[in-house]
Amino acid sequence: MSRPAIAHIDLDNLRHNYRLLDERAGTAAVMAVVKANAYGHGLDLVAPALFADGCRHFGVTDASEGTRLRSLLPEDADAAIYLLSGIFDAEDARLAAEHALVPVIAETLQAEHLRQAGFTGRIWIKVDTGMGRLGSRSPADLADICRRYGIRVEGIMSHLACADDPEHPLNAVQADQFQAILGSFPKGTQASLLNSAGIQIRPDMAGNLVRPGIALYGAEPIPGWPMGLKPVMRLTGQVMQLREIPKGSSVSYGASFIAPDAMPVAVVSMGYGDGLPRGLSNRGAGIHGDARLPIVGRVCMDYVILDARNAPSIRPGDTVEFWGEALLANEVADILDTIAYTLFAGVGQRVIRKVRT
Repeated sequence: MSRPAIAHIDLDNLRHNYRLLDERAGTAAVMAVVKANAYGHGLDLVAPALFADGCRHFGVTDASEGTRLRSLLPEDADAAIYLLSGIFDAEDARLAAEHALVPVIAETLQAEHLRQAGFTGRIWIKVDTGMGRLGSRSPADLADICRRYGIRVEGIMSHLACADDPEHPLNAVQADQFQAILGSFPKGTQASLLNSAGIQIRPDMAGNLVRPGIALYGAEPIPGWPMGLKPVMRLTGQVMQLREIPKGSSVSYGASFIAPDAMPVAVVSMGYGDGLPRGLSNRGAGIHGDARLPIVGRVCMDYVILDARNAPSIRPGDTVEFWGEALLANEVADILDTIAYTLFAGVGQRVIRKVRT
């Protein structure tokens, strides 16, 4: 078998989360955001499972991801695949035309690329309502150009910057500005504003299409306000060796941990080359059964070393969890002052994705 660094992907939990979000979306459709290899979970596992469960809208980053996703769905699939970063060049435009992808554009240059590629499908226009990122400076003019090129403008899209902070005043400002921009478009133009946290805080702004990402994979988007999501990924390594180290001995690179007493340590097949952040050195933990085993010393590329004093029954070959059900990804992210997105997306290609049964 390959080195046992495994991301166990629970498709039952994925389906649970999708159905919960679909219910919360009301009359709006759900776009499953599956960019970056489905947030590290494996596009080839996640997308077909969601399609089989009724999802017909998917969000990816670019035409390359969109083309790969199209190949994973049934040939006659009626799924819409949205390119959330639009297109970058003529080749992207060609792929969008060939594979019936739906670019979300913000610049006239993108529309020109689509025209030259003979694209006559549908697009959405991205508008900036306060995120300060991508957004058309003159969405109505861009829409007119697209129509002249024979490209159908299906809707407008924006993104909430502070939805995970329900009381932040920018949420209301963005919602109002989005409504104003939508009002300048023809009646029937579709609208999409809400991300995972937005679905919780502004259900009145669901529009035609909501775009959950992190919630789909089971990480609660708003601290202290659980939706009832279930974790989809459980990241584990295997105990390779148990060692007894004497008092005063050092562990791992830089000798950043010195044993306070003689103690057992477990060397586990998980490192920053797999996606376990090096920032967890001397701060994070692994879970064995009911025991929390602190990380001692620096996380290596291929290994991590755990204080095994809390697990007298641990043996070589045993499994250790680094996030999942016993240790939530949000808890690990808090240690690093980051977010669960970075943990999931950082899980390396060499980590085995295995459907959990």
